[in-house]
Amino acid sequence: MNTEQSFSLRPAHQGDGQAVFDVTRLSVRALAKNHYSSGQIDGWMGNRTTEYYEDLIAMGRMVVAEQNGRIVGFVDTEPGEVTRLFLLEEAAGSGLGKQLLEIGIKNARLGHKGPIKVESTINAEGFYRKHGFRTIERGFFSHGVGGDPIEIVHMEL
Repeated sequence: MNTEQSFSLRPAHQGDGQAVFDVTRLSVRALAKNHYSSGQIDGWMGNRTTEYYEDLIAMGRMVVAEQNGRIVGFVDTEPGEVTRLFLLEEAAGSGLGKQLLEIGIKNARLGHKGPIKVESTINAEGFYRKHGFRTIERGFFSHGVGGDPIEIVHMEL
């Protein structure tokens, strides 16, 4: 864990879809492998494509983190929910997750009063708890696109 990494944060731009797709896929393979079956990991991305992420980027709510010109993490939101937060394994433990979560919470509060929700992966539940979220219930990922059901933890702040 290198805690002296520096990252630049910026709004995601059209054309970042492939990098965001790759961060999601690589993050799941590295950071969730001890919490989910190989079948769940293999099917995690379901029918997602680069275009799926380009469509999310077009909504204007995604922020990416770069290091040396390479996207290494991102956060995406909807009013009232942090919908996606993924980091490459090399960025985990660096404080970047906290930075992205703070941005995600701020953005999720825009136009929303009330609790901020997150559907946490099992492996990230402790991270969200550390940052003030509380567990509501367990369930299955609702933002998925095909693939095997992914167990998650419904949490709110």
